[in-house]
Amino acid sequence: MSGAGIAGSEELLTEQDPQKAPTRQLLKGFLRHRLGVVSLVVLVVLVIACFGAGLIAPYAQGQQDLLLGPTPPSAEHWLGTDELGRDYFSEILFAGQVSLAIGLAVALLATLVGTAVEAIAGYVGGWIGELLMRITDLFLIVPAIALLAVILQGLGPSPTTIVFALTALGWTYIARVVRAQVLSLREKDFIDAARGIGASGPRIVISHLLPNLAGVIAVAMSLAVASSIIAESTLSFLGFGVQPPQTSWGSMLSQAAGYVGTPQVYLLYFPGLFILVTVLCVNFIGDGLRDALDPQGKNL
Repeated sequence: MSGAGIAGSEELLTEQDPQKAPTRQLLKGFLRHRLGVVSLVVLVVLVIACFGAGLIAPYAQGQQDLLLGPTPPSAEHWLGTDELGRDYFSEILFAGQVSLAIGLAVALLATLVGTAVEAIAGYVGGWIGELLMRITDLFLIVPAIALLAVILQGLGPSPTTIVFALTALGWTYIARVVRAQVLSLREKDFIDAARGIGASGPRIVISHLLPNLAGVIAVAMSLAVASSIIAESTLSFLGFGVQPPQTSWGSMLSQAAGYVGTPQVYLLYFPGLFILVTVLCVNFIGDGLRDALDPQGKNL
């Protein structure tokens, strides 16, 4: 290619590659989404409260008062106490460490795997792309909860096993979203310009495709956090999740299931409320990110 041609490709790459714009536009757009901003604040407070439970919780984790037994909410015990006389508010905060850690870890790992696999498949194409896509489809048709229950029954329901099991099945949803975007982006002029100046495939993927996928990946990851927390709670409720002495919001729901129709039904309500608030916050944050990416689409 002549010097003039290379210079023209570099100019086209500079003008049309929007990789520096999405982050700033995403932030400005998200800040205009009030519900998303409020949800982000609530979620940050919840995360700080749970992971700072050692300093914030009024009672130590597992501290029992067998003579007290289950009592309703009061000034001394804001969310009451359970059948072992443990302060329920403190237990919920400590249990939140496990639920939130699993949700965040699964979302991060699933996003990394799904993005890497489908960024390669979408850009390279050919039989490699088709093979990776068929593998993705195979994971999508597997009955997730049943397979997870079998895996955890065989390997043991530790938080680490739960994270890897949920990641193994959760990356496929993110992969399909990423692949669709990659197939669209690889036909853009700035990608052709990058090829024109001799950029290698890995450099194009890392320097041009991934930066332009940042917003879509952020939305997918936020939704993955919510789905992971729900999945962990479902597994724990069914008895395949976190086991004592560790607790999560799902396992607390499972332990309190027998109190339906009794005065101690509040033991079921409060863990469920924390799960609900967390999932709603994450979903509203995802809505805010999506609206920031596509401000015209939200009015359709």
